[in-house]
Amino acid sequence: MRIAFQGTSGAYSEGAAQRAWPGIETVACEQFEHVFASVAEGRTSHGLLPIENSIGGSIHRNYDLLLEHDLPIVAETELQVVHHLVALPGTEISQIRRVCSHPQALAQCESFLRSLSNVEIVATYDTAGSARLIQEQNLTDTAAVASARAAEIFGLSVLKAAIQDYRDNITRFLLIARDPQPLGQPDKTSLVFALPNSAGALFKALSVFALRDIDLTKLESRPMRGRPWEYLFYVDLAAGRADVRCGRAIVHLAESARWVKTLGSYARWSEAAMRPFGAEASMDVSTV
Repeated sequence: MRIAFQGTSGAYSEGAAQRAWPGIETVACEQFEHVFASVAEGRTSHGLLPIENSIGGSIHRNYDLLLEHDLPIVAETELQVVHHLVALPGTEISQIRRVCSHPQALAQCESFLRSLSNVEIVATYDTAGSARLIQEQNLTDTAAVASARAAEIFGLSVLKAAIQDYRDNITRFLLIARDPQPLGQPDKTSLVFALPNSAGALFKALSVFALRDIDLTKLESRPMRGRPWEYLFYVDLAAGRADVRCGRAIVHLAESARWVKTLGSYARWSEAAMRPFGAEASMDVSTV
């Protein structure tokens, strides 16, 4: 099993893959588009994508990419994350004039970062990549928001541990593959559909699930490109595609929708199996 992820070694996406599927090989990609290309071209068997965070919300670009590519979702995982302020060994917080990280990580640590005086906040493409930048350029006045593992990989020290605003900082990831065979027994299904712009269209669409007692665990709207002020709807259903209720609901939905696409049917991640990543330097609990 070879899993592509967006970011640099030490990124939370890599940690999520390694903790959910121990022993797998990971392949770093600079952009989310490159993760999809790696899987589509057969350079990796799977790709792992962050899709939403309990604090920062949805990663909208990945919703769009799921629609653009025919790579089904075959599994999901969740990761509880702890962010650390990391810098070159011997650096004091008072010396820091710049803090860099991925925008989501910076937003999740907003309260702590506001407490720093005379510090510039710089958005980068990756948490671990920010740690690598400090090492490579020997930036003595710069810190990064990253995991403890990233700090270890790039020889940095943790200046302040667990700086996120909320303890329950959880990121959900989706595993994509060319082979549609799910990893585990499917009990969750992700769909995207488009509706006519008419009164009650969304109510009618969602009612096909309510009538069959199928829980919607997620509902996300995204703009429909080329059709201003019209929207696509992404839904996660608490039922496998092979479930008779789910199958009939999708058929019923197709009767009123412009089109419906199944993004994947897979096993729900168990919270009991969730393990923290990034807390090694600070505590026993810990996005992109």
